[in-house]
Amino acid sequence: MAKVIEGLFYAESHEYVKVEGDFGYVGITDYAQEQLGNVVYVDAPEVDDEVSQGEEFGAVESVKAASDLMSPVSGTVVEVNEALADSPELINEDAYANWIIKVQLSDKSELDNLMDAAAYTNLCAE
Repeated sequence: MAKVIEGLFYAESHEYVKVEGDFGYVGITDYAQEQLGNVVYVDAPEVDDEVSQGEEFGAVESVKAASDLMSPVSGTVVEVNEALADSPELINEDAYANWIIKVQLSDKSELDNLMDAAAYTNLCAE
């Protein structure tokens, strides 16, 4: 069973956001990395790029497939997890510890559109 962490916000497209103050750390869920298999490449935006809730912001490629990344929140990218450029497999090791982008949130009310851990667990069980 894929790991789901309490206190994060989840999108139906299997991204999560961990909110700290006005910032959100965005990555893919444990369920998503299990479905993808061995991650070999992460295509992330640049610092200062704008992301929009529900819009594509990059992609994750595995030996099996490539999957678009959809942003669970809107805002400005303030940091990109550079470790993933050299070691994309970190996502397989711990999807929640290895976020992809850090975003300055432009509208925290958007979090109301996302699922909590219980709702996301139910989605993955379907």
